[in-house]
Amino acid sequence: MATQAFFIIAGIFLVILFSAFRILREYERGVIFMLGRFYKVKGPGLIIVIPVLQQMVKVDMRTVVMDVPTQDVISQDNVSVKVNAVLYFRVIDSQKAIINVENFFDATSQLAQTTLRSVLGQHELDEMLASRDKLNEDIQNILDKQTDGWGIKVSNVEIKHVDLDESMIRAIAKQAEAERERRAKVIHAEGELQASEKLLEAAKKLSQQQEAIQLRYLSTLSSIAGDKTSTIVFPLPIDIMNKLSK
Repeated sequence: MATQAFFIIAGIFLVILFSAFRILREYERGVIFMLGRFYKVKGPGLIIVIPVLQQMVKVDMRTVVMDVPTQDVISQDNVSVKVNAVLYFRVIDSQKAIINVENFFDATSQLAQTTLRSVLGQHELDEMLASRDKLNEDIQNILDKQTDGWGIKVSNVEIKHVDLDESMIRAIAKQAEAERERRAKVIHAEGELQASEKLLEAAKKLSQQQEAIQLRYLSTLSSIAGDKTSTIVFPLPIDIMNKLSK
């Protein structure tokens, strides 16, 4: 009877002894509490957690890819859009991540949603569509500062989609078409202006040399005669005739 009790006690002791050994992977850390109070952070590798006296909370230190759910945003120019994003963050201080916030994953998700709405609401629609890199950086900086007390490092934020109503898409298409027409007219007007300046410059140079005007006149006659098959009556200035007769 005593022998049986000895083996039972020895078995319980061995179970407790082996349960004290824990193995943490390279990307894991163990936050150890001694009788409810923070003791230290251990890992990776083989660690010892004293049963009953100590408790361990395991923390994953790898980068987390979090989808920020679609948010309804009203831009500064009163356009309603739906925006979603993706957030990249990781735990850099496992002690803060466990002690300072109840659930760092949920807290970061909620903070990302509110920050996304707040930042984008301060910009017009054109900025949301054309300046995503700047908006991504602004959101990332705000989140990184606010999650620092939780031991979280936000490394990147990317706005994925900005969805518009059909009516707004048609309005933007019309605006883009009008802008293209405006640019075409401006380019055409600038070309006409440059051409007129060149023609004026050429006329001034030709006016300085009478022979140059006569050569230009004959060149024009030759060009017309080569392009047309019908008879063309073209007035010939008297001064040119006088020059040719000499």
